[in-house]
Amino acid sequence: MRQMNRRAAKAILASSVAVASLILAPQSASAIDMVECNGISEYVHMDMHYNYNFGWSVTRPCFANSGEHSFEVSGRTYWVDEIWTGNNRVQWYGDGKWQPETPIGKWTTFNWPNYPGGVRIDKIRIL
Repeated sequence: MRQMNRRAAKAILASSVAVASLILAPQSASAIDMVECNGISEYVHMDMHYNYNFGWSVTRPCFANSGEHSFEVSGRTYWVDEIWTGNNRVQWYGDGKWQPETPIGKWTTFNWPNYPGGVRIDKIRIL
């Protein structure tokens, strides 16, 4: 009888640890992907430029899936002129905060007409 109580206690303890690990384990990270644009309008498209070898280079990256992508590359500063959200809600990180406070809605072209050179960007987030 006593051995049966020990087995039951061990089984309960093992089950409790398994359940706790599922509850307390960190959730897997979002999987934002940089993808080929290929004219697909559902992707996030960005018109950007960055300093490179004492000059400026222009790029138009596209992203799919929710998550965050960092543009923080050693020695480079990134500026964004325009964001096309596609079938996504989007925020960018600049000046130490996620902007805009309310994410940019789906199927929206977002630009900064008062800042013709764009604004600095450190990260992009698809919600």
